[in-house]
Amino acid sequence: MFIMLKSVLRVSPKIHRKHWFSAVPRSRTCSSDTQNVPREVDPGEIVVSRQGSIGLVGINRPSVQNCLTDDLTLRLFSEIERLEEDPTVLVGVLHGVGGTFCAGYDLHTISQKTFSRGSRLTRRILRKPFVCAMNGYCVGNGLELALMCDLRVIEDSCIIGFLNRRFGVPIVDGGTARLPAMVGLSRALDLVLTGRQVTAKEAFEMGLASRLVGNGTAVGQAVNAAISIAKFPQKSLLHDRSSIYRATFDSPSFEESVRYEADTVTSEIVEEAKVGARRFAEGLGKGGKFYDIKKKPIADWEAEEIAREKTKRGLGSEGQCNFSIKLYFSMIYHKRNIFSSVLFFLFFVLSPKLKSSKHRHNLISSLGLI
Repeated sequence: MFIMLKSVLRVSPKIHRKHWFSAVPRSRTCSSDTQNVPREVDPGEIVVSRQGSIGLVGINRPSVQNCLTDDLTLRLFSEIERLEEDPTVLVGVLHGVGGTFCAGYDLHTISQKTFSRGSRLTRRILRKPFVCAMNGYCVGNGLELALMCDLRVIEDSCIIGFLNRRFGVPIVDGGTARLPAMVGLSRALDLVLTGRQVTAKEAFEMGLASRLVGNGTAVGQAVNAAISIAKFPQKSLLHDRSSIYRATFDSPSFEESVRYEADTVTSEIVEEAKVGARRFAEGLGKGGKFYDIKKKPIADWEAEEIAREKTKRGLGSEGQCNFSIKLYFSMIYHKRNIFSSVLFFLFFVLSPKLKSSKHRHNLISSLGLI
């Protein structure tokens, strides 16, 4: 028996002795036998989530780098249109699941429907601002989706390009219309005709990407950009956005662009501007601040008390010295102790609200010194 095993191992020297039992022939499927077997297609899904007034739409087909099919594209367009119609969503974020945005169309599923001449979401301007988080591969039709958005946040390692050029797949989702407006005719022709891969750094430098961020941060940075847009008054923001797109793609002349810009200012936009002007007069946003620009909500009883006290003491917009501080000073002054005197000195000398002569006069009057 030992002699027989030794002869088998000698005949098959490539078989490791540890796995000598595998020398028994087994049925095997050659790669040529599987060429005609239909590939099981992962249908993928579109993931939608909310973060306050921000709507996130994610392409989830990571098994094939989030490549799109006709069905998945229709579902993606449907979810984006649903966000456009939702009044509680102010800004959208488009991203990919699994570390890559979108590697274009799945060439295994391409059909005549893919090149339909009908109306598509990518062949118009979106009704709301969208930010695209670009990571991994953003090529072919995936790059066209990114160009459809208003802002593009790209990670350091992201690769972009029209790699479909290699196989004769045309650009049909607005890429040839949007790209020259962003990077210029010469660079657009370079990218489209050669189909070469472009690094994130080059994409940012040529103006294709809005922000260059570290790996793994594209989605978070895109959400931050969306939040920074959503916090502003929306009527004037959407007006200005519409004017820019019209001047870029639809306007025949500079004069017409300027005329459209002025003629589309509605009474609602004017009222929004008046509200903003009043907030600035109240002290919000001064010094070029972009944070804390909205008036913080207070209880109704507190607002009524403030209004009543201002009316009683004659404090309009001219006298911004807070009445509660004045009353506090009045109380500690009459106590005549050292601690109150120190507080009086610090607030009176160092407080920026008391630097004008009128504010000083109001405070001293409240303390009964004049």
